[in-house]
Amino acid sequence: MAVRREVLGDAHVDRATAAITDLTADFQDFITQYAWGSVWTRPGLDRRSRSLITLTALVARGHHEELAMHVRAARTNGLTNDEIKELLLQTAIYCGVPDASTAYRIAQGVLDEL
Repeated sequence: MAVRREVLGDAHVDRATAAITDLTADFQDFITQYAWGSVWTRPGLDRRSRSLITLTALVARGHHEELAMHVRAARTNGLTNDEIKELLLQTAIYCGVPDASTAYRIAQGVLDEL
């Protein structure tokens, strides 16, 4: 939970945990244990690298609903706006222009807020 809070921020984690229901409790526990407790804490990559990979994967799979959250996390993990811009341009080539276009729109909204 500590890593999840460090990367995503207390406000996001508090909202997610406040929304836990009987249906979603096991899933939230799964995410916390495996994504944040096992994968994000492995020594093989730093958090910046993990953010780059995560952003790319979200664009590639069209998971735009989580992109804003991970753009914020990427900034928390030390990525600059220019690095995010370059990542999104790279995804236009390898993931497709429509998905990159949507990702740029989402990222711009987040970066404007920050």
